[in-house]
Amino acid sequence: MDASAFSPTRLIDKKCVPCNLKELRPMSEGAAHTLMPQVAEWNLVNDDGVMKLRRSWTVKTFTKGLEFFRIVAVLAENEGHHPDLHLVGWNNVTIEIWTHAVGGLTENDFILAAKIDKLDVLDLLRRKPSD
Repeated sequence: MDASAFSPTRLIDKKCVPCNLKELRPMSEGAAHTLMPQVAEWNLVNDDGVMKLRRSWTVKTFTKGLEFFRIVAVLAENEGHHPDLHLVGWNNVTIEIWTHAVGGLTENDFILAAKIDKLDVLDLLRRKPSD
């Protein structure tokens, strides 16, 4: 699927579509790069041939990490699109998003990433030393 197949509407304004649609296919790396500016804090990664979006945060405490995941889980349920959530070393959280049903990235992944970026979670995050 090339970038021209995606509407110019902002990702944050869209809703994820069901992943069981027959026409849903993984997007090309070029198409993914055209959407990356809307999720600039995320990294586009190739994990053994599977393109994914990945982003990490540092939270204040272990329980703040669990709260962070609860907030993300509510969004994921509402969108019907579920990321992989990782809590490592008690305060490092990482989210990986890709459409498991197609084995790669779809617009759904970018929609979810854009919406995660807008969640009110600043009070859960550890401040950088320069802050």
